[in-house]
Amino acid sequence: MTCSHLYALEAGLEAAFTVDASRVTFGRGALAEVGDRVRALGARRVALITDRRLRALPWFAEVDAALRAAGVDVAVFDDVAIEPTDASLERAVRFARDARPDGYVSLGGGSVIDTAKIANLLASHPAPLLDYVNAPIGGGRAVPGPLAPHVACPTTSGTGSEVTGIAIFDLLAMHAKTGVASPRLRPHEAVVDPRVTATLPAGVVAASGLDVLCHALESYTARPFTRRPPPVAPTARPMSQGANPWSDLGCREALRLLGAYLVRAVRDAADDEAREQVMWAATLAGIAFGNAGVHAPHAMAYAVAGRVRDYRAAGYPDDAPLVPHGFAVAVNAPAVFGRFASTSPGRHLEAAALLGADIAGAGPDDAGPRVAAAVADLMAAVAAPNGLGGVGYGTADIPALVAGAAPQRRLLDNAPVEVTAPILDALFHAALTCW
Repeated sequence: MTCSHLYALEAGLEAAFTVDASRVTFGRGALAEVGDRVRALGARRVALITDRRLRALPWFAEVDAALRAAGVDVAVFDDVAIEPTDASLERAVRFARDARPDGYVSLGGGSVIDTAKIANLLASHPAPLLDYVNAPIGGGRAVPGPLAPHVACPTTSGTGSEVTGIAIFDLLAMHAKTGVASPRLRPHEAVVDPRVTATLPAGVVAASGLDVLCHALESYTARPFTRRPPPVAPTARPMSQGANPWSDLGCREALRLLGAYLVRAVRDAADDEAREQVMWAATLAGIAFGNAGVHAPHAMAYAVAGRVRDYRAAGYPDDAPLVPHGFAVAVNAPAVFGRFASTSPGRHLEAAALLGADIAGAGPDDAGPRVAAAVADLMAAVAAPNGLGGVGYGTADIPALVAGAAPQRRLLDNAPVEVTAPILDALFHAALTCW
């Protein structure tokens, strides 16, 4: 199919899309390349950002050794929170300002990579964090100039942060997640070594894999780029520009891989093939949503994660309540895709088929139920929580969840329909259970 066949152009609306991506190195043993790649970027002293659990694993020793073998001076910060908050980010920023690195290496999941992005931003261009946070929650200030080189090494197969210009954190005063988005935040390089998934607990593979699923399906069903007004200047085109032919490629393949391999990857840590394929799906979906953007399930997730009371997930530290990001997104997904499927029934049916559902004989009216069931079936197969009720929420919590999700306009405005507070209310009610 050609671009014009996939996306009909309309007078006065957008007619072009932009493709951005980090340089990606993918393969077993790729961590050994980090030192050489950092040197090639011109860095001689790096802040190596990680967390305490990862620092005790062999992956940290490999990266540290590769950097030192390349003659790079290393300053280590390992105080990253499992889900970053504005308070935990301030600790990383203070470290970066004191260490004065000329480059950054992040080794960890999305929390680590996002922490490195913010530390790099605020050490390079000092300002209050909220100045850069997306409007209307923050000031929406544009990043004024380049950041120091950043090589991101993901250790979970899910967030895609290694190839996006987005950094997410919990804003404690708001009891919801928010973030900073700019092409300048995108790491210069991503080094993706699928061996790291061998040490992931099943629950982490399940949560991060469902995050990949939502990245792919939300980007694939987002508002098409051709339904947006053109930017005031070419360089002002948003990263979340909507579904486009480039993002579609990564979304389709990521969904196919997840349908084939996610359950295997969760159930058997020794299944190297499955875990490597899920890691590749995460990379593809990260590049895709970095150019298309996600929508309502992620916006709703920011409230779900921010207002957690007592839920604890298997495979994660149990010292504090936590809804892992992938679960916080996925519990909303069947409700959203079921309701929004009428905007593009063919895409929603295709997504269900890519995930493994039988769509023989299905028509446009079947798209919502089929895709919702396909997502819910995969969630159940990997022991994800059964909707909002599964993470401790009930009907009485929905007004607060709506209040936390409604300001997330960067995400909600990327949905294929206008998402108002009443629609969010209906979606949260529908998300109380998934099956």
